[in-house]
Amino acid sequence: MKFSESWLREWVNPSVSREALSHQITMAGLEVDDVEAVAADFSGVVIGEVVECGQHPDADKLRVTKINVGGSELIDIVCGAPNCRQGLKVAVAMVGAVLPGDFKIKKAKLRGMPSEGMLCSYSELGINVESDGIIELPLDAPLGTDIRDYLQLNDAVIDVDLTANRADCLGMAGLAREVGVLNRQAVVEPQWQAVTATTDAQVTINVKAPDACPRYLGRVVKNVNVKAPTPLWMQEKLRRSGIRSIDPIVDITNFVLIEFGQPMHAFDLAKLTGDIQVRLGTGEEKITLLDGSEVTIPSDTLVIADDARPLALAGVFGGEYSGVSDTTQDILLECAFFAPLAIMGKSRRLGLHTDSSHRFERGVDPEMQHKVIDRATLLVLDICGGEAGPVVEAKSEADLPKPAQIVLRRSKLDRILGHHVPDTDVVEILQRLGFSVVVGQDSWQVTTATYRFDMAIEEDLIEEVARIYGYNNIPNIAPVAALRMSDHKESDLSLKRVRALLVARGFQEAVTYSFVDPKLQNLVHPGLDAMVLPNPISSEMSAMRLSMFTGLLAAVGYNQSRQQSRVRLFETGLRFVPDINAESGVRQQAMLACVITGLQNDEHWAMESKTVDFFDLKGDLEAIIGLTVSASEFSFRGATHSALHPGQCAEILRNDRVIGHIGAIHPSLEKPFGLNGKTIVFELELDALLHTSLPLAQAVSKFPANRRDIAVVVDESVSAGDVMKLIRKVGENQLVGINLFDVYLGKGVEPGKKSLAIALTLQDTTRTLEEKEIAETVGSVVSALKSEFNASLRD
Repeated sequence: MKFSESWLREWVNPSVSREALSHQITMAGLEVDDVEAVAADFSGVVIGEVVECGQHPDADKLRVTKINVGGSELIDIVCGAPNCRQGLKVAVAMVGAVLPGDFKIKKAKLRGMPSEGMLCSYSELGINVESDGIIELPLDAPLGTDIRDYLQLNDAVIDVDLTANRADCLGMAGLAREVGVLNRQAVVEPQWQAVTATTDAQVTINVKAPDACPRYLGRVVKNVNVKAPTPLWMQEKLRRSGIRSIDPIVDITNFVLIEFGQPMHAFDLAKLTGDIQVRLGTGEEKITLLDGSEVTIPSDTLVIADDARPLALAGVFGGEYSGVSDTTQDILLECAFFAPLAIMGKSRRLGLHTDSSHRFERGVDPEMQHKVIDRATLLVLDICGGEAGPVVEAKSEADLPKPAQIVLRRSKLDRILGHHVPDTDVVEILQRLGFSVVVGQDSWQVTTATYRFDMAIEEDLIEEVARIYGYNNIPNIAPVAALRMSDHKESDLSLKRVRALLVARGFQEAVTYSFVDPKLQNLVHPGLDAMVLPNPISSEMSAMRLSMFTGLLAAVGYNQSRQQSRVRLFETGLRFVPDINAESGVRQQAMLACVITGLQNDEHWAMESKTVDFFDLKGDLEAIIGLTVSASEFSFRGATHSALHPGQCAEILRNDRVIGHIGAIHPSLEKPFGLNGKTIVFELELDALLHTSLPLAQAVSKFPANRRDIAVVVDESVSAGDVMKLIRKVGENQLVGINLFDVYLGKGVEPGKKSLAIALTLQDTTRTLEEKEIAETVGSVVSALKSEFNASLRD
C-alpha cells in the first residue's frame, strides 16, 4: 500500500525523521519497500495569476502573458500551453529558479517578445500527473506563495508491503494506529458532525445471503453535482496513494477507501429498478463491468442486484449500467461488510483483481461501515452538494464476526520470548493496540478489537507483545542445551548406505501406497488374508499390503505402459501380516524390495543387448550383502513362491533362517500387472539385513599363494552353493579363496549330472606351503565332496 507521509502525520506526528519512521514501520512487521519523493528537486517556483493573455504576433502557438505574482509589477512571460487563459492561477518559475535537471530560468526573448520566467506544467516540476498544458491551481491559491509549500511537495510516498494477515493496515487509520502504538502517541482521527437526513428518500435492502453479507448499508443523496471539480487536496492525496482522479463521486469513494480501508460504491439511483438485493448469481446472468468487459456471473459469486438485473459483483467490481455518469443527479451510496470467504478467489477466477477485492478478501472491520458511509456522505455534500436521506441497514447479527477471547499466560509468554516483559508493559501494549484486558493470576484475559481479525490464539498475542516491545529490546541470549551422543551400534548397517549403493547401481527409489488392490494382491499371495480398511480411498486401495511385490509390480507396469522399457526400482517400507500373536493383531515388518526388467544396460555400440536374468538381480543383492561384512552368513536355496516362476526362485537365508525370496515373476502375473517381458524381483526383511560383523584387521601374507583348479561331477540336483560351503569348511584357514568359474552339462558328462569347475586358492600367513600340503588339502576337499555328494573328479 502506498501512502503520503504528510497525510499520515495529520493523524499522528511522532518526532522522528522520515528514515527513522520507515525503519520503525519495517521493524514492526510492515515492510517498507520504497520511499519516493512526490516531486523532483526544484526551487524558485511561486503561485501567479494570468492577468492578460494575448496571441503572439509572430507565432501561432505562442501566447504573450502578463503574470501577477503578488508584487508591485506584472511579469511578461511567453507561453505555448493551449490551456493558458486570463484569470488562471498558475505555477510560475521566476528568473533564477532551478527546475529538475539543473535547468536554470533566465531572461530571454521568444520571437522578439521578452519572457521573464516560465509557466510550468506538472511534468516540468517532476510531478507524476497526467495533464495537458500548464498547472491549473484553485482560484483561491495565494499569490506569491512557494508552490512547494502550497502543494506540500516536500513530502514522500511510502510504499508498504503488507502480509495477508495485516489487512487492518490497508488504510490510513490502521497505519496511523500502528505508528501511534509504536511511539506511544495518541492518534487524531478526522472529526465531523454526523450528517442529518434532509430528505426521506431511501431504498429497501434485501440480503438473501446473510452468511456472505452480514451487513449492508445504503444511503440516497439527491441533487448532486457530479461535474463539480474534485478539490486539489483530495486529488493530491489520491495521487500520492497511487490513484488517479476521475470524478468527484469516484474520488470520494476512493478517498475513504484509502482513509479507512473500507471499500464503497455509488450507484446512479435513476437506473435502479425496485429494491436492492444481495444474493448469489444464478450462473446464467451476464454483466458489463465499469471497464467495459462482459462476464458471466458464476452461481457461487455474490452480486448486488435490483429487481431487474445484477448491478455489481459484490466486493469486486461495479457494473457499467448502474454507474455514475455525467447525467447523474441522484446517487445511492453503499457500504457493506462481506465475509472474506465469500469474496476470496472470485476476482482472480474472473481476472478482476481490484483494490476492493484485495481488502475484502483479507478482511475489513465489521463495525466500521456506519462511520465510513457518514464520512463519504459529508464529503459528497461538501463537494457536490445535495440532500442526504437516512441510512438504511440490513444486518445479520449472528453472522457478523465477533472479537476473539484469548487467555495470555505469563509462563508461555516468557517461554516463547525467552525474556521477561514487565506486567505493566504487557498490559499497556495490549491496550494501546485497542484490546480490552482483564488482569488475572499470572495471566491476562484479552478481548481483541474488531479490526484485528488476525488475532485467534495465544501465540498471536505473544507476537504482538514482542513486536511492539521491540525485537531489538529482547537480548540475544544463546540457548543452552546438553548434547548427548545418540545410541548407535557400530555393527548396525545404515539404511542410507543401502539406498546409496542401489542408486549407484542404477536403481531409482519408489514410494508406493501401503494399501493395494485386494484382487491383485490375492494373485500374488493366494489364500492369505489381509487387513481391509473400513474407509478406503477406493475399492482398488482397500487392503494393506502383505509384501512389497504388489505395489512395485504395479509401478513397473505403469512405467512400461509409458514407453519406459528398462526399469530398475527399489523400495523400503512396511508390510502388514495378520498375526494373532501380535499385540495389535498385525505384524508390521520393515522390508527391502527390488525389481528389474528390460535390458541389462542401456543400448550401447560396444555392448551386446541382453535381457536381464535371475543372476543380474542376484548380483545386486550380493553387493548389498557385501556391505554387512558377513557374506558367509548368507546363502540361497531353491524354493517355491506363489508369485515367482517355478525353477527360477530361491530363498534368501541368513544363518539358515529364511529372510526373503528372489526370483522371476510367474508368467500368470504378467497380464494382470501389465508387465512386458521377464521381470526379476527380490524382497527381504530389513531387520535381518541391517547388522554387520565388525571387520578384523589381519596382516597380508608375505608368502606366495597357490591356485589349484578341480572339476567335480555331481548330480544335477546338487546345489553349487552347498558344494562351495562344504569346501570352505574342509579347507579351513589355508583356503583363502574359492571361485566357481564354470558349470557344464553336455557331451562328456552323464545325463543327470553336471560338472562344476572350481578354483581353490591356498596360502599361509607364516610360511610357504609345500606341494605335499597343498595336495593333501585338495585331496581332503575331493574326499569330502565324494562322501557328501557322491562327487567324482571329471576326467
